[in-house]
Amino acid sequence: MPKLKTHSGTKDRMKVNKNGKVLRRKATANHLLQKKSKSRKRTHAGVHKLTGKQAKNAKLNLGV
Repeated sequence: MPKLKTHSGTKDRMKVNKNGKVLRRKATANHLLQKKSKSRKRTHAGVHKLTGKQAKNAKLNLGV
């Protein structure tokens, strides 16, 4: 069987750390920040882990 290609959109948005966990950023944290509350902006800061079926699908798309 041929090798599967890496999904370019997933490659740009997610990464797998050395423990095999899939990390991503949350959406809606890039622009129009003036009208969003401080707590809402804090919840979107940093990276978040994918779990379950979402993590499995992301790993398939990344070729891991």
